[in-house]
Amino acid sequence: MMAEAVLIDLFGLKLNSQKSCHQLLLKTLNAVKVHHAAKAKFLCIMCCSNITCEMDDTHDTWELETNNELSTILREFETVSNPSMAATLYTVKQKIDEKDLSRIKIIVPIHRKTLIKAFIDQLFTDVYNFEFEDLQLTLKGNPLKQYTEINTITSQGLEVIQNEIETYLRSLPALKGELNIITSPLISDNFIHGFTTRTGGISYIPTLSSFNLFSSSKRRDPKVVVQENLRRLGDAAGFNAEKFYRIKTDHASDIWIMGKKEPESYDGITTNERGVTIAALGADCIPIVFADSVRKACGVAHSGWKGTLLGVAMATVNAMVSEYGCSLEDIIVVLGPSIGPCCFTLPRESAKAFHDLDPECVHLFNSSNPYVDIRKATRILLERGGILPQNIQDHNQDLELCTSCHPDKFFSHVRDGLNFGTQIGFISIRE
Repeated sequence: MMAEAVLIDLFGLKLNSQKSCHQLLLKTLNAVKVHHAAKAKFLCIMCCSNITCEMDDTHDTWELETNNELSTILREFETVSNPSMAATLYTVKQKIDEKDLSRIKIIVPIHRKTLIKAFIDQLFTDVYNFEFEDLQLTLKGNPLKQYTEINTITSQGLEVIQNEIETYLRSLPALKGELNIITSPLISDNFIHGFTTRTGGISYIPTLSSFNLFSSSKRRDPKVVVQENLRRLGDAAGFNAEKFYRIKTDHASDIWIMGKKEPESYDGITTNERGVTIAALGADCIPIVFADSVRKACGVAHSGWKGTLLGVAMATVNAMVSEYGCSLEDIIVVLGPSIGPCCFTLPRESAKAFHDLDPECVHLFNSSNPYVDIRKATRILLERGGILPQNIQDHNQDLELCTSCHPDKFFSHVRDGLNFGTQIGFISIRE
């Protein structure tokens, strides 16, 4: 692997005052510079405080920066200094992401390798490729000489690492404005519900910023960041983020009825259990929320163009009717923000199914890529299925905004490409 970024871990390392201390550190930095400077776009030293060399016989310190040669080479490395490892690595991650780098070499003391890997597992995703090299900086009398590699971390140790990361992420300010939840007046106060926008979270990658609510191996936002965004949403909306269930999207029409065996994938969830929150993802596809205040049951569905045609919305309704005894006239359906017919096109052969459903669902049908209205198609299928027209909300000043047309408010796959962020529609029955 040809590294794009090289990190040297000097975190918490105290160097003694021997002249050889300077020489060994200088040798290490020079070796990195020679082997990596031509290709690497980021050279970084991670440390707990400014690099100092402690005197053996006095309380004075001799700062390494006073050494001209060392000072010169140090200027070619960026130094990231923070009191905690979580803060240091997260800051380094931001710098790596700014440069869009993914191949990373870490030069680390052998006794810290397993610890660093544990932090990396939490803070990075599979987008990144890591390679490790032992830091050869052992001196006579230096504590490093006594250390051997530690291959495992106890569960207690992992909990300490997770707590350090969570505490740090909680301290970060919200980005791009306030957390905003869109709600519907049609859904009664028996439920906590809403649709998120893209503001008020801590995700900093431009296409994921800032309230991204889904992590995958193909994106740069790790689960711990998404979980912190979710915690903030739970606090704002009033639900328990520890009892939160997202759909496992397959762009089909399978429904998970909570309490029964969970399928491998599903685009809808229904429940009558109090205190759990269910959520549908959306980043152009429609997140749909269902509520029946008579039977105290609810549901969510993810409806893209394929799911719309496969009838995922009515499949969710039918599950509520069959499992909880809901009546069609009591079920409220709210369509969250999605891509509009202004921006969504399909090849003519795919658009034909929408045209067959109702010609009003398609614009410019005779073109090679007609514009398709998945919201109108969803309403038509719900009404044909027996949902009362007045019980379907697909319009208001925020819900009907096209996700692709409003980058300030919403994430969009069509607009942002593969590294897109995700908003959700959620609902729970109050305890």
